[in-house]
Amino acid sequence: MAKTKIEKIASIEEEIKQLENKKKRLIQEQKEQERKDRTNRLCKRMGFIEKLLPDTIPLTEEQFKTFVEQTIATEHSRRVLDGLTAQDAATAPAQGAETAARGYVQPADKTAHTAQEDGADGGAAQG
Repeated sequence: MAKTKIEKIASIEEEIKQLENKKKRLIQEQKEQERKDRTNRLCKRMGFIEKLLPDTIPLTEEQFKTFVEQTIATEHSRRVLDGLTAQDAATAPAQGAETAARGYVQPADKTAHTAQEDGADGGAAQG
């Protein structure tokens, strides 16, 4: 038996609703996977830092932030990172765009200021 136009419209509307719900689920799954990937990456990287520098473990969040700003966020570190990302750009050009899309920009004046304050030792003598 043939469907009326109203029944066809209702059927199509139901299908659209199902597809929209499926799209929402897929977006949620994608976001969940991205969160899991980020958590995994953060845990691995922080674990590596703690392995190399076990003295950072007892630091407060503020102390650790100061340590990172005065040792890792220096002009030398920026040049090393730029060199590594330039190597990656040759093999995966989308990675640089992804970092830029996240909005990460190293403040040049702060980096230069920190490098000048810390001298050649990167601030390691500050304890």
